Amino acid sequence: MESDTLCYLSLQDLSTQLRTGKVSSVEVTRCILDRIHRMNPRLHAYLTVLDESALYRAAQVDEEIRAGHWRGPLHGVPIAVKDLCQTKGVLTTCASRILRDWRPDSSATVVERLEAAGAVLVGKLNLTEFATFWYHPEMPVPLNPWDAALWPGASSSGSGVATSAALCFASIGTDTGGSIRFPSAACGIVGLKPTWGRVSRHSISRSANRWITSDR
Repeated sequence: MESDTLCYLSLQDLSTQLRTGKVSSVEVTRCILDRIHRMNPRLHAYLTVLDESALYRAAQVDEEIRAGHWRGPLHGVPIAVKDLCQTKGVLTTCASRILRDWRPDSSATVVERLEAAGAVLVGKLNLTEFATFWYHPEMPVPLNPWDAALWPGASSSGSGVATSAALCFASIGTDTGGSIRFPSAACGIVGLKPTWGRVSRHSISRSANRWITSDR
């Protein structure tokens, strides 16, 4: 299957193909990483791309799937999280120069749960500085994948751009005052803000974590 065609599968279709062995997690993760490296220099959706650890993780989950240990619909699926979510040993900058070298000692609960579900983390996504009003002047601003002149959304703009541009199959963003809903509307995808307290906010700065996913 052609690389970009594979990247544009729906999450549900990809999950089915992973479970049946039609494609491997390594194959789809490599395709996503290749697409990120081609498109992110223009779109600025990712602040950190995790090539080595993502491919290592994908190889692990492929072995699990072949052994019949199916964890569920996210097993082997490449996802990304807003860089407001702590990730153990991985840069968590909150899009600020203040935290440019911070590597937390633990991960946010939502990240741990994604890992437990078998998801493959491919990177950390761009946002407004500390998910507040605007971007740090020394950090790149995400571009709307449909038209660079259009607004990419609010603080979860990197999550919206990455999901819309098929640079991941789903992403985590945060929404205190519209920061999931705005980029979802601006980038033409589906965003979900669940009931307050439904998803843990432990080790996530300021806001409540949420899903963003495309309807492709």
